[in-house]
This record gives sequence, structure tokens and C-alpha cells, in this order.
Amino acid sequence: MKTLERIKTVFLYGIFISYIFLLVKILLLSRFSLLEVFSSQRTVSRSINLIPFNSIMEYISGSTDNLRRFAFGNVAGNIAIFIPLGIYLPLLKKDKRILKNLSYIFIASLLVEIIQGLLGIGVSDVDDIILNSFGGLIGVLGYKLLLLLLRDEKKVSTVITILSGIIGLPIILYLLFMVRMKF
Repeated sequence: MKTLERIKTVFLYGIFISYIFLLVKILLLSRFSLLEVFSSQRTVSRSINLIPFNSIMEYISGSTDNLRRFAFGNVAGNIAIFIPLGIYLPLLKKDKRILKNLSYIFIASLLVEIIQGLLGIGVSDVDDIILNSFGGLIGVLGYKLLLLLLRDEKKVSTVITILSGIIGLPIILYLLFMVRMKF
């Protein structure tokens, strides 16, 4: 492997790992710190929705502007946060099949919702799994579209690496270190 290729690979994995840390921060640690999650003093309240599209329908039928704004942010955020995972999985794995990568995204989202339910952090919601999986699908299809347009995996890898460095890394670092998240 050439030196430039190694640097690109290390850079890409570094961005991917930073993105995973950001996912953990947003999805599991945005309301409580790691110490607070396991504190015996914390009051645990669990909210679980197992009815598909229930919360989305509540958001749509919401009567206040605040609820609609929250709803849009929640729906768009749940989709957007998993788009990078959908891009990075086929890029970093040899198996490029859409359904295989989508199953990994689904399992990751399901695990997050189970952890949220067990630890009483956030809301465990089947709609989040649906929206996260949809976001991941957008990412996988975006990767496939780039592959179709560029017709070369190395070119796709280079484009994604450059875009990740120019756009993704600054956003990830800003959200990881500059924004204190309490939703």
C-alpha cells in the first residue's frame, strides 16, 4: 500500500471513529453524562413506543408551532444522523450490498433504542429505528450513486475522504467538543 493510500485510510478511519463517538454522545449521552447514567441518585423514567409511525403521526397532528418545530427537528435529525453511517459502511467494508449494509444500520439503531430503554435515557421509539434506517439507506444509496457516476471504488473513496475532511470533520469536531447537548 502506498504512503498516500495509508494516510487516506487512517484519515478516513479517524473520521469514522470520531463520527461513532458523536453518535454515542448524541444518542446516549446528550441528556446525562456517563457518571449520571449510572448514578444511584438519578430518577429513571422510561418511555417506550412500539407502535410504528405513532410518534410521527402525533408530530404531524400536533397543534402548536413548538411541537411542529420539535417534530421536524426530531424526524430530520433521526434521518440525518445515520446518513454518514450508510456512506461509511460500504466504503470501509468489502461487502457493498445494500441489504447487508442496511441490516447493520438497523441493528445499530435497534441496539441504541434498547440501551436507551434499559438505562432510561431518552425515549425508546420504533419510529427512531425506522427513521435511522431510512437515513442509513439514503447514505448507502448515495454511496452507490457515487460509484455509478465515478465507476471506480478508489475515486469514490477519494471523493468521500475529501468531503469528509472538508465538511464532515469540522462538523463532527464542533459537535463533539464545542456543543454541550441537553435536549
